[in-house]
Amino acid sequence: MLRLVIAATAVRLIGYDGTELNMELFWIFLFSSVYPLAWGQGVYAPANAQIVHSGAACNVKDDNISERIYTIKEGDTLVLQCIVKGHPRPQVRWTKTAGSASDKFQETSIYNETLRIEGIQRVQGGRYYCKADNGVGVAAIKSIRVDVQYLDTPVLTVHQTISDVRGSYYQEKTVFLRCTVNSNPPARFIWKRGSMLIEQSKDNGVDIYEPLYTQGETKVLKLKNLRPKDFADYTCQVSVRNVCNIEDKSVTFRLTNATTPPMIRLSVNDTVVVDPGQDVLLTCEVTAGFPLPTVTWSRYPGPLPLSAQVRGPTLILRAVTPADAGFYNCSAVNNVGNPARKNVNLVVRTMGNLTFQITPDSNKDSETIQMGRDLKLSCHVDATPQDKVNYTWYKNGAPVFNSDSLILLRSDPDMAPGTSSLEIVDMKFRDLATYSCVANFPGSRVPELRVDVNISQNSVSPPVLSVPSGGQMVIVRERGNAELVCLVVDGKPRPPILWSRTEKDLLMPSGQTVVETPDGRLRLRNVSRDMMGTYRCQTAPYNGLNIKRREAQVQLNVQYPPILDPVFQDMRSRNYQMVTLRCTVLRSNPARLTDIRWFRNGDFIRMPMPDLKETPELKFKLEPTNNGSYECRVSNTAGTSTCTFNVSAQPYNAEFYFDTPNPVRILKGNNYSYNLQWTQRDPEATDRIIGYWINIRKNKQNLLSKLINLKGKEPEKGVLISHTISDLRIPLSYEVQLAPITTYSTGEYVTRIIQYSEPYTYPRPSDHVCGFEDERICGFSQDRSDIFDWTRQNHLTQNPKRSPNTGPETDRSGTREGYYMYIEASRPRVQGDKARLLSPLFNGTSVRGPKGSGRVPYCVSFYYHMKGKHIGTLNVLLRVRSIASVDSVIWTKSGHQGPDWKKAFFDISPSGPFQVCFGLL
Repeated sequence: MLRLVIAATAVRLIGYDGTELNMELFWIFLFSSVYPLAWGQGVYAPANAQIVHSGAACNVKDDNISERIYTIKEGDTLVLQCIVKGHPRPQVRWTKTAGSASDKFQETSIYNETLRIEGIQRVQGGRYYCKADNGVGVAAIKSIRVDVQYLDTPVLTVHQTISDVRGSYYQEKTVFLRCTVNSNPPARFIWKRGSMLIEQSKDNGVDIYEPLYTQGETKVLKLKNLRPKDFADYTCQVSVRNVCNIEDKSVTFRLTNATTPPMIRLSVNDTVVVDPGQDVLLTCEVTAGFPLPTVTWSRYPGPLPLSAQVRGPTLILRAVTPADAGFYNCSAVNNVGNPARKNVNLVVRTMGNLTFQITPDSNKDSETIQMGRDLKLSCHVDATPQDKVNYTWYKNGAPVFNSDSLILLRSDPDMAPGTSSLEIVDMKFRDLATYSCVANFPGSRVPELRVDVNISQNSVSPPVLSVPSGGQMVIVRERGNAELVCLVVDGKPRPPILWSRTEKDLLMPSGQTVVETPDGRLRLRNVSRDMMGTYRCQTAPYNGLNIKRREAQVQLNVQYPPILDPVFQDMRSRNYQMVTLRCTVLRSNPARLTDIRWFRNGDFIRMPMPDLKETPELKFKLEPTNNGSYECRVSNTAGTSTCTFNVSAQPYNAEFYFDTPNPVRILKGNNYSYNLQWTQRDPEATDRIIGYWINIRKNKQNLLSKLINLKGKEPEKGVLISHTISDLRIPLSYEVQLAPITTYSTGEYVTRIIQYSEPYTYPRPSDHVCGFEDERICGFSQDRSDIFDWTRQNHLTQNPKRSPNTGPETDRSGTREGYYMYIEASRPRVQGDKARLLSPLFNGTSVRGPKGSGRVPYCVSFYYHMKGKHIGTLNVLLRVRSIASVDSVIWTKSGHQGPDWKKAFFDISPSGPFQVCFGLL
């Protein structure tokens, strides 16, 4: 049984000249510890933001001084964290611009310190900006370019040409094998015939080239004057050289003397018209092509219907509906030549509303039927297809045919397309009758539609539009219901009424420009104030006389309670000072107020009746007995609104100083101390602050409550106040509560969680790093080429099914809550499984070595725990980055090492940037 553990202590690398390995850059890289810029006295603008990362990065590099590139594989998880320092706490915003794989500018605004994208896609590559702003000074901005790596499966297509040579004696055939792939970075292409690599310089019968304008995405293999040996299997293999562990991909095509492009034909015409409910079978027959083409069906617009069935080359549509109409496309592909494509337009017959129009003699500007003048009856139906509708006219039930006095127009040029008209010339008494228009699709199962128009001296007269008395103005309260009425009080036949807004560009509440009402009543529900305005009602030009429209207007007045400012205000004041509360009426409908009342803690305040035309106002002297919630309730006939004031002599909250990492100051045994810092918001707004109550809590239990006495020194705006909390146990975190105190009252508590982070002694004592207490494990990462991973855990979170009698009971400091990195090498592990934990990349070239030496020696130290009867081997490797990474074993330990933590340290002299790798190898 094997259980290997690395202690909760980060690796420390120290040169023999006493310098740390680029420690400032290294720990900023891990934790983005940025030093604040002073602004005033204790208020700090955001310092230069830093972006740290975790997740599945393939590589992070600096192209130049100004740009960092984060490389990640498509489908992995991107995690970027923006770390910044400042006071008050800055707000962090992420934005993005388009990358090389995007077609247009993109922006996403995420207000969070951590940006996380699950399953990142290629279009999400680009430059990500982290902006931190707290309203003080200039915002801090940092950027990183995310490069998403991917490699699609290549597509191989074959194109053939035949040309005459030496007259008509014989022909030459040239074949082009075109291999195309989408990738980032650009892929490398390899051509093979069978299993043999094709090299242009060794075969005069081939030519390998890259077409213009393909940007490395296409490679062509040209077979000149095809030879018998050229009939073979050809493989196009693409590679991005294993970046991000992306494996090579390939595609193979067999070239024979029978290779031909696809050809197809459809079983139906270009347009198919069917009735609703019919089944439709569309067959795409392959007439030529080798290899056998693959047939696919698609639809535009939108995808194939859910009920569609594809059986080989046949598409079956069951019980079609109008929603199934569209263009259906058949494609046949065998990767030889161009795909064969054909499409068919499927039209499903439908009929909508059938309307009629009665047009008196338009040459005479007539609005009534008069004997001896012309009259036109028109009939229109909204149908699909519109040009296939058949109209039949009847007079008193008998079909109408063209004559000198009755003229039929199949498509009236003066009307909307698809309108049929019957013109009555020089109307006589014999023409007074009932005329019927019937619309249908010949031979279709779609039901025909019919409309009857009675033409007599008493049946046709112009409409008279009227708004009922008192209906010109409709008054309704907000969220109520309203009815606007325009009635046709006279006229035959009575047309429907069309409603619209008189204000330009305003839509009806339904979102339409025009709403039709058969009875002239427009019903509005849940009325809002934006519906207020003037509405126009008009007679429709159809289902009645086609004459000048009759028109009227109705005003809708929406009443709502007063809109007040402020809705809520937190007011702080010194005791025994005059306080003025003012509630401003911004808008009100109706404008006249009916009542103004003031309340304190829900109790009515008796006072002289206020002037309803003046701004409501309340003045009083603040005393310890009249602190509380004050309300001003302002009413009109539509309702009541409230201004709320929280009036108090309590001091404002303290504001904790925001910094990273946490300011751990002193270590003593297994204890640490913490330098808590804060500022006081508006300390002069209330009575003098004499101190602070501080509570220290753990697991919701109070460990300590004490008074921090300011000893006569008053807090100043923006000036930091400090207090050291001592005797905290490593590595526990604590909840700190802080509240200001005045002579008369205590403010509200604010809470902050403080955490232990392990410090070291650096040239600057303000530098700090973390151990494995930090979930980001100090910038360490799992090697993506290993079989299984290290696990961050402590005694409380370890697996109860772990191997017995193995592993530590505490971390290296003796605390059960402390974290360490751990691997279980017993089952399900097998011989040869690897687990590797990689340190961040150390830039060893930035530190000079001793005089006369080209390399800098460094000391690596760490704690390890190896307990178990059949313990294996823990190895430490040095991975030096150059043209190719080189790994070398620099430390190893095998077998049972006892129940205690052991410390290891050794020297290294890397030749360039390097990483330290721990694991079972």
